[in-house]
Amino acid sequence: MTLEIVQYGHPVLRQKCQPVDEVTPEIRQLADDMLDTMANANGVGLAAPQVARDIRLAVIDVSHDPECVSYLRVGGRDTDLASIMPLVFINPELELGKEREYQLEGCLSIDDIRAEVRRPAEVRAILPQLDGSTLVIETDGLLARALQHEIDHLNGILFTDRLSAASKVSVKNRLKRLLAENGYR
Repeated sequence: MTLEIVQYGHPVLRQKCQPVDEVTPEIRQLADDMLDTMANANGVGLAAPQVARDIRLAVIDVSHDPECVSYLRVGGRDTDLASIMPLVFINPELELGKEREYQLEGCLSIDDIRAEVRRPAEVRAILPQLDGSTLVIETDGLLARALQHEIDHLNGILFTDRLSAASKVSVKNRLKRLLAENGYR
């Protein structure tokens, strides 16, 4: 089932989400619905707060572009992207690499705004799965960026918060317009 994606200004987007303590049938259904919603919106990731749920659950699928990473290790072993996609995870932990790079980002909850965001180029992510197992992923490229973006959502952080001062000024009026269009002031 496709869910409504909440838009910029909705208070849940600014909340630090609650941990998932138990994987219930409702959580499994929510994850399935989030995958459908993400695919329907042509996204590469979606976090629970984007569908108005205040829990630490997110989904990612970058399998449309198998060349979007230069390396991928799961549990210390080289792995192909298709074998782990789509990713569904709860209560993630993230370790950031030192080297940073700029790339264009957008967000399903912030219509029509894309901007260059500086983020670590590499990450190590500890991703508990719905079945009780845990994936430990080391990667770069689009997957590293998507992990950072979605985990930011779980902490109430939007990509626009990570813009340079100059970029923030350039999108300020568009963000104000979105707040008004979305019924927030």
